[in-house]
Amino acid sequence: MPRVVFMCGPAGSGKSTVARELEAGGLVRLSFDDAAWARGLRTMPLSKQAYAEIEQDLQRRLVGLVRDGHDVVLDLSFWSREMRERYRRLLAPLGVTPETIYLQTPREVALARVRARQAAHGDDYRLADDVAAAYFDQFEPPSATEGPLRVIRYEDGEDSTPRGQTQPSRTAR
Repeated sequence: MPRVVFMCGPAGSGKSTVARELEAGGLVRLSFDDAAWARGLRTMPLSKQAYAEIEQDLQRRLVGLVRDGHDVVLDLSFWSREMRERYRRLLAPLGVTPETIYLQTPREVALARVRARQAAHGDDYRLADDVAAAYFDQFEPPSATEGPLRVIRYEDGEDSTPRGQTQPSRTAR
């Protein structure tokens, strides 16, 4: 059965760094931000129409990859329980139970990372401070009641990459 991983966390939490590590290990990485960048979209947040078009394309590609037996990491925010459930419903008919990797990063660290972005590529979108703060504040952390969950916690003193301790978690704060 193919493995599907949801990268979960607000902007600046380190999702793309971990997703790229999984990609280097053989998973196919589908990135919302890279898909937007490839379409020439350089400003976030996107219009509702652009967001919907990109999400539909990613979902179509996800289903095709899973049907072909590929392991996939979804480099999206999965910012709400509803969004995670929507993707679980998409994968259920394919017999896949996705794993969620949640990047638990302090607010001040995530916001500082977003402020440091240079808008050089798809993983480097700049966001206005108030938008980044709203994304962080409205983020709904996952819990083990949603399915398999791994939490990567930021450790004090780390540099900008999320090398926090990785451990299975039954609950997430």
